[in-house]
Amino acid sequence: MSELMQGDCLEVMKGIPDGSVDLTVTSPPYDNLRTYNGNNDQWGEHVWKGVIEELHRVTADGGVVVWVVGDATVNGSETGTSFKQALWAMECGFNLYDSMIYEKAGTGATGNNRAYLGIYEFMFVFSKKKPKSVNLIYDRPNKEWNKTGQYATRPRRRSADGVPSDRVRTPSKPFGRRFNIWRYSGAEVRWEKTRGGFDHPAMFPLSLAQDHIISWSNEGDTVFDPFMGSGTTGVAAKNLNREFIGIEMDETYFNIAKARIDE
Repeated sequence: MSELMQGDCLEVMKGIPDGSVDLTVTSPPYDNLRTYNGNNDQWGEHVWKGVIEELHRVTADGGVVVWVVGDATVNGSETGTSFKQALWAMECGFNLYDSMIYEKAGTGATGNNRAYLGIYEFMFVFSKKKPKSVNLIYDRPNKEWNKTGQYATRPRRRSADGVPSDRVRTPSKPFGRRFNIWRYSGAEVRWEKTRGGFDHPAMFPLSLAQDHIISWSNEGDTVFDPFMGSGTTGVAAKNLNREFIGIEMDETYFNIAKARIDE
């Protein structure tokens, strides 16, 4: 089941009961980097502080918030807004469970002559107390795994007399736990837009939302996105048999999200 609401998330969230959300996966506006159909002037610290406070209220004990965010560069300095938001979330009572990186491959790096080109955004994982659902993804190939179903033989360090001794490591699994830098191709976003015949200035990949929903929730849980945008989190939640609540202020993006999720 999906509950989609159009309006200012700060106002609409007041109607969501305390502790009713298991997982939030969202990406708020990044400073003034995009206009969002001219709505960007309605965004600022006075908004995101209230949103994070409300997120703490609606999040269940053991629930998680994934906050995907980046910073603008103003007068030669990054704003640091993302760090301010992370620190504010901690002041509101969240734990900073993990600081993850979304590496954007093939999307066109950003930057200028003053610095190295930027290809990442932060994915702050906040938890309300200890996370109740942690389903880590194991898809990183173990380099030493061989086709016989065990680790390959490799030499130990040389002993005191300089003679190496061989050993066979204990059989284990071919795939290990992921690192906390996740890499996604921009081609996925471009394909989604082309297939759906719509546009949105700040979509993240569907697989990013799905991977977080798998990691921090279980089937039947309630997933929330207060900045629903084109509805990617909602589509991922529906694909993975979760309930979904989404809020979007802009009518054009709301209609896009509704069409995608209803599909």
